[in-house]
Amino acid sequence: MKAVIVHAHGGLEALKYEEVKRPTPGPEEALVAVKACALNRLDIWVRAGIPGRKIGLPRIPGSDIAGEVAEVGAGVKETPGDPVVVHTVLSCGKCEFCRDGRDNLCSQMGIFGVAADGGYAEFVKVPARNLLPLPKTLSFDEASTAPVVFLTAWHMLVTRGNLRAGEEVLVLAAGSGVGAASIQIAKLCGARVIATAGDDEKVKKAKILGADEAINYRTSPFDEAVHDLTQGKGVDMVVETVGKETLPKSLDSLRKEGRVVLCGTTSGPTVEIDYRKLYMTHKSVIGSTLGTREEFAKILTLLADGRLKTTIDRTFPLERAAEAQKVLQDRAQFGKLILHP
Repeated sequence: MKAVIVHAHGGLEALKYEEVKRPTPGPEEALVAVKACALNRLDIWVRAGIPGRKIGLPRIPGSDIAGEVAEVGAGVKETPGDPVVVHTVLSCGKCEFCRDGRDNLCSQMGIFGVAADGGYAEFVKVPARNLLPLPKTLSFDEASTAPVVFLTAWHMLVTRGNLRAGEEVLVLAAGSGVGAASIQIAKLCGARVIATAGDDEKVKKAKILGADEAINYRTSPFDEAVHDLTQGKGVDMVVETVGKETLPKSLDSLRKEGRVVLCGTTSGPTVEIDYRKLYMTHKSVIGSTLGTREEFAKILTLLADGRLKTTIDRTFPLERAAEAQKVLQDRAQFGKLILHP
């Protein structure tokens, strides 16, 4: 089969489009013919290397996978030809967190494209428990946008952040996949949304997605703009995906008893903050990673019903994966980029 594979960490040239051996599914495993694989910033880290974390190489990247069952091992209920979406969280199915339905906290938790080969390929082997049926109203492209960004955003805002109707939420990086999903989920929860973006065109698109207000953070410090937009009070929640460059301003954007929910560190993982700004105002910092299979099933239902909508920027053939990653690396997209094997 054809695949894009990383043999050694490096620049875009590290993505090699090659012929590789097609996997064979074992018991309770399925082989999925990939129809669409959406990109995530995590793919760039897999290619370039994650500081402080070892990734087994060679590795086929790609965490967001939709396709058709091509072959099954023993004990699998799905049959060849079934359209499916892959729940991207790899788990043991046996530990206390898995037994409790919180597979994203599994002691052996991994993700496709990092801990196992992913969707930058014509075929991918997956545990059968990671398969969910593709809703009839969703295309493969639409479904492939959900496994990482919608799941991450839902777990952040709804499960960890407990966002409530009438609250105000600041969503950073509206042009990112998580940002675009967060705007929609926050509106679905009945919140007022303020979003940030890096240029005026993305500001317009954030408002089209549902943001009540949007800030170009390159021309206006977003923490100051937030206080102007909230009459000096600040917001109840910040959806934080950037890290080092933004966390101090995110904390300053909160009202008393507000909370920052964070899931990413695209600008760096080490941040210096003034702890007094936390305990003197009862502010909280809440960590969040991906989400559960049950949450993913809920998200697919909401997408299928049209209550959430995918945001797709453009698509690329698999052999142009490096070009797609360059667009993502340069933040030149609004929404998701998708590869077609």
